[in-house]
Amino acid sequence: MKFEYVGYKPIINQHGVSFKQGKDDKYIYLPFIYEILDAVNSDYDTNKNHSYSIKIDNSNIDKLYKQLLSLNPDLENKINLELEEYKKHIQNKYNEIENRHNMNEIEKYVYINNLKSMEMYRINRAKNKIFYYAAVYAIANLIKIKKIKKLEIPFNEKFWHTLKTLQGVLSAERVSCNLVTYEKDNSINLIFTTNL
Repeated sequence: MKFEYVGYKPIINQHGVSFKQGKDDKYIYLPFIYEILDAVNSDYDTNKNHSYSIKIDNSNIDKLYKQLLSLNPDLENKINLELEEYKKHIQNKYNEIENRHNMNEIEKYVYINNLKSMEMYRINRAKNKIFYYAAVYAIANLIKIKKIKKLEIPFNEKFWHTLKTLQGVLSAERVSCNLVTYEKDNSINLIFTTNL
């Protein structure tokens, strides 16, 4: 399965297509998720200290996919099933627009064509988001299984965002966690702790 950067969230209506700045594609977080998954999935029974040099690049996305497949061999099927549901959502949107009484036929036609022109863009963006959340849930599961109490990671906005998502997932599963920054030797780091 291939993943590629798509872009910002599209805002689509009968007047055109625009893009919401600040709502970037989840693809940009995938290399960072790989680093977190790699840290969490290390064998701490033989190596109590996990040190790694963070090398953020797009090859991490392929590594992430392979590592997630090893944890969940049904991953591709799960992603495809969720994409089929998303495609149904898109079709429902077409039907909903067709049945609007507050729009004339030209507005409906333009709106639907704008949606159709962005359909693959939206599907690929959804695929990235589904994959992102599959990775976050895999990390959360490993943290619970291994009872990981603490992760220390160099500060980066994308690590921060990913760890905040992970915090939300774990909190929903009744695992209390905290994310803080600290400075040491003129560098800022993140500490993610759990109550496990």
